[in-house]
Amino acid sequence: MIWLSAMDIRHLRYFVTIAEAGSLSKAAEHLHVAQPALSQHVRNMERDLRTELLFRSSRGVQLTEAGQRLLQHARHLIDQFDQLEEVVRAEDVEPSGEVRFGVPGTVSQMLSARLIQEASRRYPAIRLRIAEAMSGFIFDWLREDKIDVAVLYRGVHSRGIRLKQVLSEELRLFGPADARLGNGKPDQESVDFSEAIGLPLAIPSRGHGLRDLLDDVASQHCGRTFEAHTEIDSYAPIKTLVEEGLAFSILPAMAIKAECQQGRLVSWSITNPELRRNIFISVPADRPISAATLAIEKLCYELLHQLVQEGTWEGRLEED
Repeated sequence: MIWLSAMDIRHLRYFVTIAEAGSLSKAAEHLHVAQPALSQHVRNMERDLRTELLFRSSRGVQLTEAGQRLLQHARHLIDQFDQLEEVVRAEDVEPSGEVRFGVPGTVSQMLSARLIQEASRRYPAIRLRIAEAMSGFIFDWLREDKIDVAVLYRGVHSRGIRLKQVLSEELRLFGPADARLGNGKPDQESVDFSEAIGLPLAIPSRGHGLRDLLDDVASQHCGRTFEAHTEIDSYAPIKTLVEEGLAFSILPAMAIKAECQQGRLVSWSITNPELRRNIFISVPADRPISAATLAIEKLCYELLHQLVQEGTWEGRLEED
């Protein structure tokens, strides 16, 4: 029906109401439309279709044969139109398709297995692909449309990225089990940031999120950057180096929790300023986001909360 347009759905509703009421006046009252305007709508439809749809008499209106055929199809079209919003929004449709998830290695150790297991249980039609890298690389992948959702360590402001902070975690100075700091007391619990960065540190190289954070804090609070004693972009060899007494380092509390509990390392909180790192979930803001991506984003947020609440991740949750 070439004549049908978006505006004509309203005309079809008018026509069906007239046919069911058997009277223009009753239909006008039901539709809260002036009767002359309703009559004009019908005349416009008859003109466009080049045939009469209604037979008018003092007893009301009756459908012509053409009107009967139109009524049958109009009801079907109106039903389809009424279902259109539900179909487009697809709220009752199971999320499906591939979701590419980027995550730093240290987060992946705690999150990825649980995310895969829970996504498989809740959303069996979603194919989840996980890519591990440093936070800076993950941010670039997100901007370049190589991944769909990511966990990031730094809230980099970008017009094409939507960030939601989930938690923050403490960064701690640590050394070999028998290490002592400036005052030499074995029960010392904290150290000033300026003292910490003056120690021989084994830390990631520039471009790594943790190193960039340390450089930023050193610049803001000490008026200078600092040079690392050794640069290693993986936590495992850093911890080995420190345990052997060859350096100190600064890492998230959860990254050294097991070694400290086993007595292989000793750690101190950092003050002036307190050193914390923020954790964000991020999705693109400059392109459409699939229902599957939104489902994984929401699930990731939920699981990160669980990790903190159960004590697996020593962090501080941000308020919603």
